[in-house]
Amino acid sequence: MLARSSLARIASQPSPLGAAPKTARNMATLREIELRLKSVRNIEKITKSMKMIASTKLAKAQRAMNSGKQYGLANSEIFQHAPSEAPAKRKLFIVTSSDKGLCGGIHSSVSKATRRAIADTENPVDADSPIMVIGDKSKSQLARVLGKNLAMSFNQIGRDIPTFADAAGVADLVVKSNVQYDSIAIVYNKFVSAVSYEPAIIEVANENSLKESAGFRAYEMEDDVTKDLAEFSLANAIYAALVESHACEQSARRNAMDNASKNAKDMIDRLTMQYNRGRQAAITNELVDIITGASAL
Repeated sequence: MLARSSLARIASQPSPLGAAPKTARNMATLREIELRLKSVRNIEKITKSMKMIASTKLAKAQRAMNSGKQYGLANSEIFQHAPSEAPAKRKLFIVTSSDKGLCGGIHSSVSKATRRAIADTENPVDADSPIMVIGDKSKSQLARVLGKNLAMSFNQIGRDIPTFADAAGVADLVVKSNVQYDSIAIVYNKFVSAVSYEPAIIEVANENSLKESAGFRAYEMEDDVTKDLAEFSLANAIYAALVESHACEQSARRNAMDNASKNAKDMIDRLTMQYNRGRQAAITNELVDIITGASAL
């Protein structure tokens, strides 16, 4: 009994440190909301700036794409007059991507198209067909699924508008590599409009396919002619794919940053309303305490 009464007296005495105010939880919550509002506003500024930069780059990329398409049209005309007689079983897939992110599904688009092309049953190709990737983003995606097929990768291409020198350097390394293939398939993103794109494939014949085609057998020509023509056609096709993929990337990045800015604005509106409600509730509680104390006096 004595112990119980002692504990009761201790519990009834006020704490020497003082009790926490009722609004302490509200004050902490308001402080957290205020800090989150500040961080979201900073993110909104960044996304708006990136959207403006992407819009400027998109205009330049579209001009380069329109001029680069002429290279692809010249290639198409050559291969139309020199079609391959036998279907290619072992294809070399050249996937055009980039090293940068924050641009939606631009990289996964070509990665999925490459996997579908290798697994296609209507136009079958060898399961161990080699793959060369331009850009680190698609390389990391394809390495998880088709790591054994990766033969070569390129980076630091497409940081700015791609040039024909970049495409010629890639084509030279492809020709000098010891990779065996019957034909080349360049996987890239085709520019549909400023808000949409779709994966596409450019077929490029190699030196042996050009020699064996009926259009080239009708004429007598030196061996270096078809060799040089095959390498130049490959550089043309790679350049056309690079500039179009670059335009798609800038378009996708602009749209992604636009969506991110809109989401940040919606989050700022919600957090502002939540902050105002919490602040109003804290003020109301303080007024109730003041009125209650005044009425008690």
